[in-house]
Amino acid sequence: MPSIGAERWVPWVQETDVLLVNGGDALYLAHWMRQSGLADLLPSLSEKVWVGLSAGSMVMAPRIGEYFVEWTAPTGDDSALGVVDFSIFPHVDHPALPENTMAEAEKWAAGLSNPAYAIDDDTAITVVDGAVEVVSEGKWRHFPA
Repeated sequence: MPSIGAERWVPWVQETDVLLVNGGDALYLAHWMRQSGLADLLPSLSEKVWVGLSAGSMVMAPRIGEYFVEWTAPTGDDSALGVVDFSIFPHVDHPALPENTMAEAEKWAAGLSNPAYAIDDDTAITVVDGAVEVVSEGKWRHFPA
């Protein structure tokens, strides 16, 4: 988005009802959301629905945790956007990600200073007016701070 002028993309974002953000690298996504100005715009979008998949959810957390750092941000840390007060360990027990076990999620959460959730692909977390709800037909776990 930094390569597209804000005068073009901001109206598109303001006019939409739902922002669908897919996966990838959560720190890279957070970096470019800041660079583009989208991160600064988020507080004014309180009536919009954010649907995050994988890194698209993780980017909303205060931190992603060292376990998920692949790209090193200019800040050198694992800070994401901090829109919500918890971190997310996605894809628990996914067949293509054998390292994403609940035991690894427990170790990951121990390194955080904030609450966290480990969720599988049959689980979603909703946040409405600050109220967090887990919707699941699968496996998940809450790790208090």
